[in-house]
Amino acid sequence: MHCKLIVVFVEDAKTDDVIKAAREAGATGCTVINNARGEGIEEEKSFFGLTLSTQRDVLLLLVEAHLSRDILEKIGEVGEFDAQPGAGIAVQIDVEDAVGILHQAEELEEIVEENL
Repeated sequence: MHCKLIVVFVEDAKTDDVIKAAREAGATGCTVINNARGEGIEEEKSFFGLTLSTQRDVLLLLVEAHLSRDILEKIGEVGEFDAQPGAGIAVQIDVEDAVGILHQAEELEEIVEENL
């Protein structure tokens, strides 16, 4: 199974919706890292030294390469990444090798064959 790693930085309020959309598009699982912080083109506003920004989550999804673009697009759509500045970003990275995913490969075999 050829894999891609999709890394998503998203507002914590949208995390569950993004995970659900990714699953519907073919993702078989997700790791969530809570309470990340980030800054975009413009500096975050502060009030008496406290940053006024929403919490972010980092989502890690190891997905089958043939499904990755559809999953990435669905994540961007549901997360409204292009519609709202600062809503989040998602990137995909090539994965050279992975272990511990045999059960996922067996589940995805038919789905990937249909898409080819």
